[in-house]
Amino acid sequence: MMRTRHEIEVKLPVPRRRVMKRLLAELGFRPVVPRHFESNHLYDFVGRPLRKAGCLLRLRFAGSRSVLTFKGAPLRSRSYKIRHEVETEVEEGKYLQEIFKRLRLREVFRYDKYRTVYAGSSGSNYSSRKELVYDETPIGDFIELEGPRRWIDMTARQLGYTPKDYITASYGTLYRRHCQAQGVRPGDMVFSPLPRGKGRKKRKR
Repeated sequence: MMRTRHEIEVKLPVPRRRVMKRLLAELGFRPVVPRHFESNHLYDFVGRPLRKAGCLLRLRFAGSRSVLTFKGAPLRSRSYKIRHEVETEVEEGKYLQEIFKRLRLREVFRYDKYRTVYAGSSGSNYSSRKELVYDETPIGDFIELEGPRRWIDMTARQLGYTPKDYITASYGTLYRRHCQAQGVRPGDMVFSPLPRGKGRKKRKR
């Protein structure tokens, strides 16, 4: 399955996870795709011509699914991120990685997240044109709203946000800003593995 479209989206920062999850439930949003792990890999040629042109080539692994996405350069907009997107599911993402390698495409950035997809509020049916997703990333939690401008503004307002809160930067850009603020050298935006012994409950004797 392949889809091509102009996506209109914004990100919203989430300072308190429990409060936001409770608010989503109160407003009638409900998960339609359960929380799942995603590994996203960005590719470019030597010299990064895609990045310089504002474009993106991404291979995403989510469970047994592999999705290839190309995004064109963002169109001019003050409040929204608008760009042309072509996306298709591929059978064997690992084989595609080998093809990229032979085409001299290099993996230039990788980022992880846990994503939950929600249906619209007020009893509306889920639509791929109106999508609210909740992302948990190594640099914090974010909500992404994708759909018509009017729906984005209405939903953001219901959640307590104004257009001043809209983020149009990519996760890669947000990660680089985060590293600069922390005074650390950027690498890949991935979750650190738990130290040995962490995360395991001790058995009661």
